[in-house]
Amino acid sequence: MAVTIMRQESGATWADLSEGHGLYKIGELKKRDHVEVLEFLAANPVHTVFMASLIRDNGITSPQNRGIFYGCRNNGGRLEAVALIGHATLLEARTKTSLAAFARMAGNCLNVRLIRGERQTIDSFWKHYKTDGQKARMVCRELLLEQRKPVPHIAPVSELRPAQLNELDQVVQVNASMAFEESGANPLQRDPNGFRERVARRIEQGRIWALVHDNQFIFKADIIAETPLATYLEGIHVHPEWRSQGYGRRCLAQLARTLLAHSQSICLTLSQKNQKALAFYSKAGYEFNSHYETIYLR
Repeated sequence: MAVTIMRQESGATWADLSEGHGLYKIGELKKRDHVEVLEFLAANPVHTVFMASLIRDNGITSPQNRGIFYGCRNNGGRLEAVALIGHATLLEARTKTSLAAFARMAGNCLNVRLIRGERQTIDSFWKHYKTDGQKARMVCRELLLEQRKPVPHIAPVSELRPAQLNELDQVVQVNASMAFEESGANPLQRDPNGFRERVARRIEQGRIWALVHDNQFIFKADIIAETPLATYLEGIHVHPEWRSQGYGRRCLAQLARTLLAHSQSICLTLSQKNQKALAFYSKAGYEFNSHYETIYLR
């Protein structure tokens, strides 16, 4: 693969990539690409929901994306791949050439902290990812689960509601504890102000749902990404004192009824080793979609 770097008037770095008789161009995406990129991502909505949601919320270029969106075009000018390269690195690539190019580009990004996607794609990406000695701190094998229809005959939970800003401290503590348990890194030590601001914004967007009793969070779930085609959940938590009493399943079912009224699908990931959680989500109406992988970097 031949690579030639060139500089556009906009200041974005582009590269010409040639493979066989094909010619590709890779470079930073701009505001003018907004509609085209969303249409490209919509072809695979469950796997691209995080990128699509960021673009819908913030636009293609924004500090709140915590990274830069890049596109790869074929010699006809059509998009072949889109990637977000930054703190969380994600991609939707339809050619091996663009996947390899994005991997090499990510290797030059100093703030990449995790790489996530379908296992086959991430395995290929990692083979081309080259840095100055940077290694994976942890690799998590995961299952992507999906729900498309509400589960009938589960009692509603009328008290389930969006969290409020005056509950920010409680949500921050729960989310930080869950992040540490999952990744081994405490966001309140690494980036306390940024972490708190991101949680606050999610509350303001109405994307954190909770069941609260006597100021205690019985259940909580974060909507990390949301489009009309898919919604991605994380941070699903049931207080230890309230577990095994049906609250988690009932709250998830209630949340599904709410979300599926304006989104075609709900998805989430969990460790493939956590069979107890898999059984829990299966009873709540979730089904296996695909194998996922998250690589946490040092």
